Amino acid sequence: MTDPLPPDRNPLRLPLAELRRRTSVKWRTYPEDVLPMWVAEMDVLPAPPVRRALHEAVDLGDTGYPAGTGYARALDAFTRERWAWEVVPEHTAVVPDVMLGMVEVLKLVTGPGDAVVISPPLYPPIRQFVGHLGRRVLHAPLDSAGRLDPEAIEEAFRDAVAGDRPAAYVLCSPHNPTGTVHTAEELATVARLASRYGVRVVSDEIHAPLVLPGAVHLPYLSLPGTEDAFVLISASKAWNLAGLKAALVVAGPTAVADLARMPEEVSHGPSHLGVIAHTAAFLDGGPWLDDLRAALSQNRTLLSSLLATHLPEVRMRQVEGGYLAWLDCRDLGLGDNPAKTFLHRGRVALNPGHTFGPGGAGRVRFNFAASPDLVTEAVRRMAAAV
Repeated sequence: MTDPLPPDRNPLRLPLAELRRRTSVKWRTYPEDVLPMWVAEMDVLPAPPVRRALHEAVDLGDTGYPAGTGYARALDAFTRERWAWEVVPEHTAVVPDVMLGMVEVLKLVTGPGDAVVISPPLYPPIRQFVGHLGRRVLHAPLDSAGRLDPEAIEEAFRDAVAGDRPAAYVLCSPHNPTGTVHTAEELATVARLASRYGVRVVSDEIHAPLVLPGAVHLPYLSLPGTEDAFVLISASKAWNLAGLKAALVVAGPTAVADLARMPEEVSHGPSHLGVIAHTAAFLDGGPWLDDLRAALSQNRTLLSSLLATHLPEVRMRQVEGGYLAWLDCRDLGLGDNPAKTFLHRGRVALNPGHTFGPGGAGRVRFNFAASPDLVTEAVRRMAAAV
């Protein structure tokens, strides 16, 4: 067990009155009497290195267009230290964000009508973006333990490439909404099946820097047999920079030629201030991130304890990566959408599980990247609602 994080180093200690002054979607979607524990925004101030970098840029009037490979080199420094994985800057491309980068990569390796496999329950915009792209969405659902199911993946891959058509698999690593961190064996199985069927893997690793104590993240491209795959990553989730648009696509060695076909105008979408912020986060934001991960680990334990005491019928999966808890509320008898009851009776906003696809009905997603007081109050209200 790790030592408790001192309150003065806990980034998740902002008062509610200050948070309610924010104008982002988390704080403006619902009335003020609702506790917003839903969308993936954290209740933190930016890490000091990020704040300094942004202030310096604004003071200089450095508010033009992004240039150079500083972002990729910063990511490389971070991944070498944290995961012993080398990112070659020349094998990367800057894109507006992870989702739009994913769309552009899927355009490179599939065409209209081709299949893209996903593993639900899954972050809803992935399915939506793939569908809007004109690709067929095939499901390889997680197993009953909430982990990747090799048999389901193989069946989906076989269907996806029928008729010798190109196909892709969107891997979410760590998985959203379950918080599962895939093991080396699970990832090796994906790589083996992808190679066997000729399926191109596109790995969304936006939550990777937030893997919590007790689990280890393995970048997909760090494993053998993944040379034709892609990883998408940014500092957006780990340093709460969603409003500062910038992400990176990293191509495996044999996928570099594909990445070179990405239209040049895609690089016009990222924000220069976003690139500056994400670069500072990866280069100098490590100590702040470690404090945040310790605070999230404490909140993970707190939430589990609160549920066991006040809502013992609710089953919480162990969150290994990120700050989004996947709660099974089926034993409460609230139907397929318990989030509706928690909102209307308890005034707590959660993500409805059914929107994440098969395996989501009767569940909710709970964002615990908030102060311990807010986490406690949210569970109290949820218990009162039922």
